[in-house]
Amino acid sequence: MNYINRSIEKEIIKLSNSFPAIVITGPRQVGKTTMLRFLSDNMDKKLNYVSLDNLKDRALAIQDPELFLEMYQSPLIIDEFQYAPNLLSYIKIEIDNKRVDSLKNNNNSNGMYFLTGSQSFLSMKEVTESLAGRIAIVNLYGLSSREINKEPNNLFIPEVSRLKKEKVLVNIPYKELWKRIFSGSFPEIYKNKNIELEKFYDGYIKTYIERDIRDLINVKDEIKFMKFMISVAARTGQELNLNEICNDAEISNPTANEWLSILVNTGLVFLLEPYSTNIIKRIVKRPKLYFMDTGLACYLAKYPSSEILESSAFSGHIFETYVISEIIKSYTNNGLDPKRYLSYCRDNNKKEIDLIIEYNNILYPIEIKKNKNPNKECIKNFDVLKDFNKEVGNGVVLCNIDTIYPIDKNNWYVPIKYI
Repeated sequence: MNYINRSIEKEIIKLSNSFPAIVITGPRQVGKTTMLRFLSDNMDKKLNYVSLDNLKDRALAIQDPELFLEMYQSPLIIDEFQYAPNLLSYIKIEIDNKRVDSLKNNNNSNGMYFLTGSQSFLSMKEVTESLAGRIAIVNLYGLSSREINKEPNNLFIPEVSRLKKEKVLVNIPYKELWKRIFSGSFPEIYKNKNIELEKFYDGYIKTYIERDIRDLINVKDEIKFMKFMISVAARTGQELNLNEICNDAEISNPTANEWLSILVNTGLVFLLEPYSTNIIKRIVKRPKLYFMDTGLACYLAKYPSSEILESSAFSGHIFETYVISEIIKSYTNNGLDPKRYLSYCRDNNKKEIDLIIEYNNILYPIEIKKNKNPNKECIKNFDVLKDFNKEVGNGVVLCNIDTIYPIDKNNWYVPIKYI
């Protein structure tokens, strides 16, 4: 099996020893099921498997969930479980019965069910209500650059003294980096060296609309939804402006909000929220949006090659998208919710900081630049943080420089290979 190891595997094994059920959500084709089936072959217990993509099994799960769970004994992977949300209350009964039995017979009730789904918007509410206290939820995105290179994906904390001790990513030549950005992060692209990117993404979009979206929008709106996705992709790395997107796709503001929530809840788009504080009133409240797969964004924005992409006006935004998505993956792959740690800042005077990482109650300001030699102007907005009434750590400019290098006593140029 041509399997690429995922950094989140250790986290899932750890959680399976602490919770009866694990839910793994994420975009379609990022390898959720493949990872679980690989782990099953390498765990001390074999996991049974059933997919609710199979219409017979789906019908049974919906019509007779008790018989379904009797047929498919735990420990069990249930793929695309959102198609039968009524299963959750029966899974709860199975878990509670096993817990009672474990008290009597010293059995282990953890690691009973592994549920995967690409439609978190249909499933998370039911999950949290039905299985409260019995479940852990993790997000899986596409491959990080470290996973592609078969290297550990450590948590990115921009404290320079700490970064200097980290193992850096194997150097990716500049042209190769742009090929990776253009190609994206879906595992199939790196397992199948002969794959044609345009055909892959064309098929991906068709499958996404037919299997994840069609039940949520009118069929007549599919062309408009495609226009909407193209408009959003063209604005990756930018502050969300729904009015512009509405004009492009010829849809209403409520429809744009609804469709954006679909992209977010299926894991294709991440909204980076502005740093929130009651002290500062002049901070812009709109989030920035990022496509979590740069290859999909490039396909939708209709860039034909990495060379044209690199020299385009889109290059700065897509480079920032790549860096932000890599940092997000470093948090999710280590079992942390990036929304608790990551934000950005822009005030009414248009002073913007691309990224703020808050870790151990310290704020780290970060700018992202695609070139090798950005100037000191990059850090001119870092002083905005002094008004936030928080401890501020060193500032970082993430760029294509070769080594960590000081800008001044508080700020540093840091190569992106440290992500």
